[in-house]
Amino acid sequence: MLPFCHLAFRAPKPLQKPYPKALKTLGDHLRKRRLDLALTQKEVAQRLGADETSVWNWEKNRSSPALRFVPRIIEFLGYIPDDTKPENLGQRIVAFRRVRGLTQKELARRLGMDPSTIASWERGDHRPTKRLAQRLNQRLRCD
Repeated sequence: MLPFCHLAFRAPKPLQKPYPKALKTLGDHLRKRRLDLALTQKEVAQRLGADETSVWNWEKNRSSPALRFVPRIIEFLGYIPDDTKPENLGQRIVAFRRVRGLTQKELARRLGMDPSTIASWERGDHRPTKRLAQRLNQRLRCD
């Protein structure tokens, strides 16, 4: 243009269209973190040890990650994405297992009890005895 006109406009780059507006699901959190780091889905998949198609499905909320990927996703995010705190013992047990990538069977083995007992507590069908509740609460706080 004109040699005497030296203007430079600076403004924050607009958010990409696929950037999630609200972080409601694990896929939303994953997409936000990936876009913040300017990574491709393939690069995220490699970091998580997953398939690129899986990451695409998680971000589109078409499927949820298998339990074994949740600890790696939490590590990638740098935080636990659950916005709500568990309100009862069953929800606390589920949250505990999920963060650690444990199945009911694996948690039951670690606690030395039957998996159906863990499932019953999670559903709220039964409550543990006072002694078991103390042991479980201690375990949920310490691990």
